[in-house]
Amino acid sequence: QVQLVESGGRLVQAGDSLRISCVGSGYSFGQYAMGWFRQAPGKNREFVSSLDFGGSITYYTDSVKGRFTISRDNLKNTLYLQMNSLKPEDTTLYYCTAGNVPTRNQTEYKYWGQGTPVTVSS
Repeated sequence: QVQLVESGGRLVQAGDSLRISCVGSGYSFGQYAMGWFRQAPGKNREFVSSLDFGGSITYYTDSVKGRFTISRDNLKNTLYLQMNSLKPEDTTLYYCTAGNVPTRNQTEYKYWGQGTPVTVSS
């Protein structure tokens, strides 16, 4: 069956860097666009970043531009999110997702992981 498994989330301090990962299985990883979304308790899930199946076209929400970098390794079926200059407001659960296009619209995505928690202390 299809699985997306995130990892790497942990407690860090403001200003630190962290890389989270997502391993996909059970589907043709390299043929799907991928994305990262995040959701804090009591809030709507929001778009963070996405990239096309080849990794050459990327999108970011304004609040993470210049700090976060999305990438993928299709040989390892792995998606990454490098997060630099982390802020307390980046604290939340991060989800990876796979779909046909690298859209900001979460309803366009087909598969979702269970999330990995990132906590940034001030």
